[in-house]
This record gives sequence, structure tokens and C-alpha cells, in this order.
Amino acid sequence: MSADHKKFNRRAFLGTSAAMAASPVFAQQVNETVEIEAEVSETIRRNISSFRALDWRPYFSDLTNGAVLVDISSRALHFWSEDGTDYKLYPSSVPLTQDLTRKGRTVVTRKVEGPSWRPTPSMKKRNPEWPDFVGPGPDNPLGTHALYLSWTYYRIHGTHDTRKIGRRSSNGCIGLYNEHIAQLFELTKVGTQVLLI
Repeated sequence: MSADHKKFNRRAFLGTSAAMAASPVFAQQVNETVEIEAEVSETIRRNISSFRALDWRPYFSDLTNGAVLVDISSRALHFWSEDGTDYKLYPSSVPLTQDLTRKGRTVVTRKVEGPSWRPTPSMKKRNPEWPDFVGPGPDNPLGTHALYLSWTYYRIHGTHDTRKIGRRSSNGCIGLYNEHIAQLFELTKVGTQVLLI
């Protein structure tokens, strides 16, 4: 290929690119893409900045039996051991809507490895096609472990659907990756304090 031919191709490419960039449709697509990227970047930056370590003292008077704090807005679960030496921070799923969200103080009342699941009456009303019972296993929405709370129907549990973590995706419970709920399961006990804010 001659040097003149290469120059012509480069000129043609640059000329075509300039014409496309000047085109109103192309410019609009570029602007929309830039706006979308800026919006996504801001969302990511906001989520990352809110996913941070916390001190337990503003939330609990003491660490008797250990403490779990779930921050709905940052979609994070914090754990402090009773002696204050162990701190964990986990990404979580949170309820889909405000009306499914319960906030306040509760405690762990039961711990179950390999939980079974039954939809609540309100879940069945919204989703009549759902099964009445799902035993332990890969189809179970509670994952591998569940911490039952003093509030009826509310749990902190694992999930086999990892796409749910970090999102508003639950019917009221707090979900963790299975490996994280397994860790939390070992760290907590019946009586561990839980606060949802």
C-alpha cells in the first residue's frame, strides 16, 4: 500500500469522523451517553461513600450479647462482638419498598442452618403462584443460614441469588451472601441485639 493511499485513508477516516461528530443525532447520542455515565458514576460514588465502618456507641448502650446494625439506606450490615474486638461489615439486600421495611430494635431469637421457607400471608396474596413451602437447598430464598428475629416473619438470612445483594430486593428481610451469613451465624447468638435504621 502506498504512502499516499495511507494518507488518503487517514484523511477519509478523520473527515468522516468529524462529519459524524457534527451530526446532531450523533452529538445527541454522545451527550446522552455522557449524562448516563455521569449519573451512574454519581450513584456508585454515593453507594461506596455510604458503605463505611461505623462506631457502635451512637446506636447501642452496650455490647451485651453482641450487636447487629442494619443501615437500610447504605444497604450494609454491621456486627460488633460482645467484647468489642471483632467488627464486621457486610453488603446486604434490603426491602423493596418503605411499606415492607421495618425499623427499630429487635433481637436474634433463633438460629437455623439449612432453613425451610414459607411465604407470609401477604406474600401469597401478592404472589399466589408461589409455593406454600420450600425445603432447604438451592431453591430456598433463605439461603444456607437464617437468624430469626423477635419480629414475626423478619429474618437476616443468606441468598442463593447473589444479584439481590446491594439492592432493594426483599419482601422485608435482610439478605446476605451465603458466605457472609455463615460467618455472621457463627458470630451471633440467641439474644444478640439487632437495630434496623
